[in-house]
Amino acid sequence: MATCWQGLWAYRSYLLVFFLPIFLLPLPILLPRTEAYCAYSIILMALFWCTEALPLAVTALFPIVLYPMMGIMDASEVCIEYLKDSNILFVGGLLVAIAVEHWNLHKRIALRVLLIIGVRPALLLLGFMLVTAFLSMWISNTATTAMMVPIAHAVLDQLHRTPTGKDVEEGSENPTFELQEPSPQKEVTKFDNGQVHPVPAASLEPTAQQQEQLRFSQGMSLCVCYSASIGGIATLTGTTPNLVLQGQVNSLFPQNGNVVNFASWFIFAFPTMAILLLLSWLWLQSLFLGFNFRKNFGIGGQAQERARAAFRIIQTEHKLLGPMTFAEKAVSVLFVTLVVLWFTREPGFFVGWGNLAFPNKDGNSMASDGTVAIFIGIILFLVPSKIPGLTPDPENPGRLKAPPALLNWKTVNEKMPWNIVLLLGGGFALAKGSEKSGLSEWLGDKLTPLQNVPPPAIAFIICLLIATFTECTSNVATTTLFLPILASMAQAICLHPLYVMLPCTLASSLAFMLPVATPPNAIVFSFGGLKVSDMARTGFLLNIVGVLVITLAINSWGNPIFHLHTFPSWANANNTANTNNMANCLATTPSP
Repeated sequence: MATCWQGLWAYRSYLLVFFLPIFLLPLPILLPRTEAYCAYSIILMALFWCTEALPLAVTALFPIVLYPMMGIMDASEVCIEYLKDSNILFVGGLLVAIAVEHWNLHKRIALRVLLIIGVRPALLLLGFMLVTAFLSMWISNTATTAMMVPIAHAVLDQLHRTPTGKDVEEGSENPTFELQEPSPQKEVTKFDNGQVHPVPAASLEPTAQQQEQLRFSQGMSLCVCYSASIGGIATLTGTTPNLVLQGQVNSLFPQNGNVVNFASWFIFAFPTMAILLLLSWLWLQSLFLGFNFRKNFGIGGQAQERARAAFRIIQTEHKLLGPMTFAEKAVSVLFVTLVVLWFTREPGFFVGWGNLAFPNKDGNSMASDGTVAIFIGIILFLVPSKIPGLTPDPENPGRLKAPPALLNWKTVNEKMPWNIVLLLGGGFALAKGSEKSGLSEWLGDKLTPLQNVPPPAIAFIICLLIATFTECTSNVATTTLFLPILASMAQAICLHPLYVMLPCTLASSLAFMLPVATPPNAIVFSFGGLKVSDMARTGFLLNIVGVLVITLAINSWGNPIFHLHTFPSWANANNTANTNNMANCLATTPSP
């Protein structure tokens, strides 16, 4: 019997892929309508995404097959959804991020900030959180975590050593900053014939100290992975769910006037990220360092000596990087240029360069954030990585060799997550199919009773639901599934669509409780020193704090930025069936 269960478990993916479509067949057979056909496709994809019976990107390709066969959309219409402007923005942003990572600019930034902040326990925790969050705003949270965790543990290893004169003067040598699990160095309690002998009180002190050091190491590991997830909230390209939101809004409401762009998102999301990061630091400090502020801020002779020794480690690693190369300077200039162009393209509160240089007939910018990202990405392939000169080719004496460009396609192909491009496209195809089939309108009609629920309560419940769901499901899949449904609900109950779509998007980044919830959590967990219970206990309160901060953001500074207190006319531009209800929405708009 045990062998039978083991065989079923071993072949579970094949069994799910074979039986789930058959199990769901009664839905389209008993209800032969396009709404039921689309619901069948969405439910099937949702189950495959949740169980990961197939790779996420492969499941995202289902609409290309199912929609034409079920008469929902033409194949040509479906395929267009897989390379929209949000996908281009994702690719362009990652080109710059790959260049930053390729030339080690992110490590230089991290070490420089740590040198400025210092290495006293509380400030060290804050320093790593600030650096990780900042880097995660621009490059992959996975790459950020993989770089920061080894640095954190190398510094902690030096901080926890008993300092000698040489340590304080020169700093002890750190062999590597590679991602590896350090060998535990714990004293072994000796037993005779299974009997435990009484231990003098003095010998218990090292054990208590080791426990304290372990807790600090746990807090440091968790601060890195949590701040990597929190930092991605701040920018439109920081994490993929943000781009899913932008793409869904543009797909479902094509006349929205580019309401979600880089500038508007940053103005809304950056304060949210900053408050959540500060509260996370306070929570981690109280949980893992305690309330001894004199000790936490390194006030005391021995603590200061250890801090100086750890500071030497960071200083040494920073010196090993050497002076900034031409490539690092060039990438820095292009990176800053990209951010400035993003902010000033069409900010909304003043006329941007996109409105002036490339206006359409309505005066809006024809160039998008994706246009800017691809433009800078192309330049990375054109600018040489060294100052151009007459450099001889070492392989072919007598010939000259041009320096390589800042970026080459081999590097891009190795580091670009092409599966996310397909996953984004699958989400946009789902949203378009829901609209074309009438499923969105049907869902909206069924959700009209929610009109009697106060909007802040709706936003709070959505945050809780998504924060729970994203612990065991990909955050991209979560937002892809829920955003079209929430958009339909908002139209039905006369609520600004962004009032429910923004909380869903932000809450999908609150994956703090489980190692499998997000790659940064998995990296930190695999490094050692943490149990699932440690992460779950710490992450549970952080999830609650995150939900409260998001609810505050939506009901305070989010209102003037996105005008969430009114029902926009563009929210009904693509809905021709429920005209009377929408006219009432525009006449009497509920205030969140």
